[in-house]
Formats: sequence, C-alpha cells, structure tokens
Amino acid sequence: MYTLKKSLGQHFLRDENISRKIVSELRRTPFTRLLEVGPGAGALTKYLLEIEGIDFKAVELDDEKVAYLQATYPVLKGLILHDSILDLEKPFEGKFTVIGNFPYNISTQILFKMLDWKDDLEVMVGMFQKEVAQRAAAPAGNKVYGVLSVLIQAFFTVEYLFEVHEQCFNPPPKVKSAVIRLTPKSPPAFRDEKAFFLLVKTAFNQRRKTLRNAVKPLFPAETLQDPVFNKRAEQLTIEDFAQLTHQMN
Repeated sequence: MYTLKKSLGQHFLRDENISRKIVSELRRTPFTRLLEVGPGAGALTKYLLEIEGIDFKAVELDDEKVAYLQATYPVLKGLILHDSILDLEKPFEGKFTVIGNFPYNISTQILFKMLDWKDDLEVMVGMFQKEVAQRAAAPAGNKVYGVLSVLIQAFFTVEYLFEVHEQCFNPPPKVKSAVIRLTPKSPPAFRDEKAFFLLVKTAFNQRRKTLRNAVKPLFPAETLQDPVFNKRAEQLTIEDFAQLTHQMN
C-alpha cells in the first residue's frame, strides 16, 4: 500500500461524495487538458480518468505514491510528472485546467504558481486549508484581506464553493478545508504588473499603518497628500491599487 508523510502535508481524502462533488465542480467548465496536483492515493484521480477525450497529466513528488498510482491505475504510465508543483514547468502547450487536493504546507505558494501560469490557465478547482481559501476569496475591508487576496483577485474571479469536514480525510487534519474555483478575468488597468505587485506587497507589509506611511518611498510627496492615503491597505479595492500605480515614482 502506501504510508502518509507529514513532511509533505499529506491528508488523503476518503469521502467519495466529496471526491465526486469536487470533480462535478471541475466539469462545469469544458476543458481538453487537465493537470491534477498531488494525486496521492488517487481519491480524485479515479474519477478524472473516467473523463473521456482529455489530455491528462498528474504531478506527484512522493516516490511511493507514484509507484502506488502506476500499479493501481496502469493507464497512468507515462502520465505522472515526478516533481514538485512548485518546480514544474508549464505542463502543456496551450490552455489547460488544474485540479487538486493541495498540500496544506505549500497552499499559498501553489496559488502564486497559478499566477505564474495565468496566461494559460483556464480554470483551477482546488481544496485548500480553509484559512487560505478564505484569504484568496476575501473582499476589501475583510480582516483576512491581504496580499494574496488582491493579487489573486486581480487576475481571477474567486468562488468559495464549499467546506470539507476534517473527518473526510485520513488522517483528519487539525484545520478545516474548503474548495475554491479560480476563473481568469481581465486584470485592472494598472500601469504595469511589476508596479502593481510592488505597491500591494509594500502596502500590506505594514498594514496597521496608514497607506501614506506604508508606501511613502513609492510616491512623490505631493501625491501623498491625496486623502486616499489616509486609509489602510485593507480598505483599498483592487481597482484602487491599480489606479494608484499610475501615480508612482
């Protein structure tokens, strides 16, 4: 069989109803190329392999799980990329979709990886630690709205689909889980992506301060007199950040 490895953040989904529900959400949008991240023991994989007419690949870091999956599902031979999702090059030529029960210890990094692939990503449906899912979906003014919220929502529509109880996993994690969907959208009218990322990260780096104090080095002194700089970072919408990039040094 296989062993569970805490070092890789492994908590395997054992509830078949949840597996089917996640795959059902995935199939709401048509796709021809699909990457599954961290198939583990195949809780989602067995349903994904039933989808006809798609180019399917899975990325799995754990040697033992790769061997188990290939033995259990012989059709996977040649379809498993033995690598970390964080180190993986773009897995397909052209547009593709991503699904996964993502390892909790690298959840945030995986979402930023989706940003790296944003020009080719059609849809992502994935299960994350509930806290990370909430941050990704949080609106302006919410206490968990931050860098992740702004950067992900600048390029994707984020839908918070449903939550998953701890007892649906083996072993049960100590945190709750939630499934979200990312769908690409047109980015806001910022000056350029580099300026936008710099502004957002600088603003939230000192989120307790007013924007004026947090981002002072990025703007001319006269621009900082604008009343918008009396606000704190979490009070600004994505469009607010985008507009401000046009006034940066």
